Amino acid sequence: MPPIKMYCTATCPYCVMAEKLLTRKGVTSIEKIRVDLDPAQMREMMHITGRRTVPQIYIGDRHVGGFDDISALEAGGELEPLLAA
Repeated sequence: MPPIKMYCTATCPYCVMAEKLLTRKGVTSIEKIRVDLDPAQMREMMHITGRRTVPQIYIGDRHVGGFDDISALEAGGELEPLLAA
C-alpha cells in the first residue's frame, strides 16, 4: 500500500470522514499534517495543491483532493486500485 498523507485540522469534520473512509478501505497509517498548528504547512499545502481547504489527501505521489474527491473515487471503484498500487 502506498503511503497516505493528509493535510488536515483538528476540528474538520471532512478530515474525520476521510480518515474513516480510508480506514474502512484497510489503510492503517496516515501521515497527518496539521495545518492549524503550523501556518507554514498551510502555505505549503496551498502552494502544492492550489487549494485552500482541508483535507487535501495524497496517495503515494498522487494528489487525490479532498473528501468529496476521495468519495467520488470510492463510488467509481477507483479508490481500491490506487490503494493497492
